[in-house]
Amino acid sequence: MTEEAPTGVRAAYFAFDRFPSSKGSAVHIGHMAAELFARYDGGLLGVLGGGGLPRYQREPGGVEIARFGEQIPNLLERAEAFSRWVAAHLEPHRATLRICHVRDPWSALPVVTLPDRGYRVVYEVNGLPSVELAHTRPSVTPATLAKIADLERVCLDRADAVVVPSRVIASALSRRGVPESKLHLVPNGADVRDTAARPDGAPDRYLIYVGALQPWQGVDVLLRAFARLADLTDLRLVICSSVPERRARPLRRLAERLGVADRLVWRFTLPHPEVAAWLAGAAVSAAPLTGCARNLDQGCAPLKILESMAAGVPVVASDLPAVRELMTDGEHGRLVAADRPAELARALRVLLEYPDAARAMGDRGRQRVLADLTWSAARARLADVYGLVAGSGAEPGRS
Repeated sequence: MTEEAPTGVRAAYFAFDRFPSSKGSAVHIGHMAAELFARYDGGLLGVLGGGGLPRYQREPGGVEIARFGEQIPNLLERAEAFSRWVAAHLEPHRATLRICHVRDPWSALPVVTLPDRGYRVVYEVNGLPSVELAHTRPSVTPATLAKIADLERVCLDRADAVVVPSRVIASALSRRGVPESKLHLVPNGADVRDTAARPDGAPDRYLIYVGALQPWQGVDVLLRAFARLADLTDLRLVICSSVPERRARPLRRLAERLGVADRLVWRFTLPHPEVAAWLAGAAVSAAPLTGCARNLDQGCAPLKILESMAAGVPVVASDLPAVRELMTDGEHGRLVAADRPAELARALRVLLEYPDAARAMGDRGRQRVLADLTWSAARARLADVYGLVAGSGAEPGRS
């Protein structure tokens, strides 16, 4: 099969993320790209490859998937190479393209700066590398972070619409000068499923954490809280990690030091339906996000909370503004101060000791998702953004 996508598409979606994958970002990309391509009878999806994924494939509905496959160890060098790759894949479609949706500055820069472009650009901001790299790559210098912030500013200025999943992120972008008229709130969603079969090997009673293992996720705080529940000898903690096992080594060493390693159940890069099954069987789901700048100032939109609520599981989460957009303390679970293992442990213990109240919280969480936080609702909001942008009479890049 050829590795060159055909010319003439009217819609494109680019993201510096592997797709498909077990990460929440891949779930998000799947829904957002599907909405775009449904509007334009297909299109081009440009994403990261690797892991045995084909460089190019044709999907039903006129969708073409192209994957960037260069193995470049340095993150920023890989991002720059991806930007050049996006530019090359964009060029054959510049005459027919109507809307291009981008998910990060590496995708956005070649899209918004193409001279005399005739298409609209929707820039989806789930996070800002200039903020997040300070936490994940401490070796990145302040001067480099400032250059990335400048790049982000160019992309935000030249996009026709900016989509955000939370009001906290919208406020962060407003402080950077993005006009309110350009910002559009499209919250994440979740699918409410029928009761899933209990996973093989699932403990009788367990807490669960779902997601990646970056420092801002607070998994270390959860481990310290779990150590305070040592008297609950039948209780286990299941960690469904969306990243490979090698990235869990520091946390596994911490678990050994805390004396809880033998009470943990690790599952790595599970397919999304399997994660849903683990969620459905849990007593309580934990989202112990830290009180760092990434979560407080930039903001976030934790998919793990929505998916837990959709599964009918009560959530104990850090009391952060972005979290309060999704759940209410005492209604759908409990909110506790971030970075405090003792408070997290107490909240978990109370829900475990009052299972009827916990189940009621889980039921209310499911109803909250059904009301207005499904993926169908998110896609409808995104469709409104596409309609607004496509119908704008302004010159592209000057909305």
